[in-house]
Amino acid sequence: MTTKKLIYVIEDEQDIASLVCDELQNFGFETKAFTTGGQASKEIGRKLPDLCIVDLGLPDMDGMGLVRELCEQHRIGVVILTGRGSLPDRVFGLEVGADDYIIKPFDPRELVARVKSVCRRLESISQDGDKSFCTRAKFDDWTFSPSTLTLTAGDGHQEELSSAESELLCVLLKSSKQVLSRDQLMGRLMGRESMPFDRSIDVRMSRIRKKLEVDPKNPKIIKTVYGAGYMFVADVEWFD
Repeated sequence: MTTKKLIYVIEDEQDIASLVCDELQNFGFETKAFTTGGQASKEIGRKLPDLCIVDLGLPDMDGMGLVRELCEQHRIGVVILTGRGSLPDRVFGLEVGADDYIIKPFDPRELVARVKSVCRRLESISQDGDKSFCTRAKFDDWTFSPSTLTLTAGDGHQEELSSAESELLCVLLKSSKQVLSRDQLMGRLMGRESMPFDRSIDVRMSRIRKKLEVDPKNPKIIKTVYGAGYMFVADVEWFD
């Protein structure tokens, strides 16, 4: 990475926060630790980081609520670091928009690798948005801008995507009218190693459908081809 990334570590266990910060600093990241969600929210209002690492067991608020707020209000990476390892928790964490979900106890080097992966994904999406051949995409009644992670409907209504949702949508748009299996989708995604489990594809697809489709349970734009995968069926036009 060419620029020094700023990472906020929101973790009430000081020994874990120190471990995470020290390891990230060893690999060239700038870090700042917070023991409560309130402290982090105030600092985010003053200076936006590139990525937040969030513990779900915060003393002053529900960590999942903070993750949702970060994903909905800011275009930054979000990694959950928690002792909650159940499948429902992992799925819900991705559903609210987190880019990755890491379970304690964890390997510090793996955490650094996953943070790097999310940062590369964000940079890749931003760079794609700067290229003239894929600045914006128009399909159905929507216009998608990768550089701002924003979907705009014909009536002006807007939907914001997380970085992971935007990356997946870009893959679908560039493969319009093709059936893609989960393995193919994961293989085409930048930062594949940040995917904690195959179900994450389904979770993120569901979130995209909720934003795109009139009836997400009966999708008309992104079809499920049973036994094969997914297909983006709308015509796509790329333009500056």
